[in-house]
Amino acid sequence: MMIGSDLQELRLAAMNLVDHVIKLSVGHGLGFGTTFFKFLASFAAIYLLILDRTNWRTNMLTSLLVPYIFLSFPSSLFSLLRGEVGKWFAFVTVVLRLFFPRQFPDCLEMPGSLILLVVVSPHLFAHSMRDGPAGIVICLAIGCYLLQEHIRASGGFRSSFTKIHGISNTLGIILLLVYPIWHLVVHFV
Repeated sequence: MMIGSDLQELRLAAMNLVDHVIKLSVGHGLGFGTTFFKFLASFAAIYLLILDRTNWRTNMLTSLLVPYIFLSFPSSLFSLLRGEVGKWFAFVTVVLRLFFPRQFPDCLEMPGSLILLVVVSPHLFAHSMRDGPAGIVICLAIGCYLLQEHIRASGGFRSSFTKIHGISNTLGIILLLVYPIWHLVVHFV
């Protein structure tokens, strides 16, 4: 009974979110909705990456979240990390990893890989592919694969929502799908 009321509240919150995004999109153009969902998807991917590195280990292939974040990271933050700030982060990461490998925490392995990927990626990947249809399709494929694997590991769709930490993982993965689907809908409409 409590799960039913919680799911009803989630459905109502999702409907309100969609309603507000549509209202904002009509007033500010559909690009606003795409930017909003890009931020939402990026932070959901970061959340899932952090969740997997803490004591809530999942059975997901979280290394796929690194290219997802690379492809969906909002342009303003991406350009910041691609500039001098990102170069310093990458430099510190490499120095720590080379000279202090035992003190380098395992939880920083994926974020370090992401920073290196952002800083050293060629222009073709950093700009053309990220903003093009190929990047969107890759994000959609990663989201679908992670959702399918999570549902399989949970023992079914219903179980993915009823297990102790399943609902947070499931909602995070569903948020990964929102941005590429929205972008494709806006692109073809």
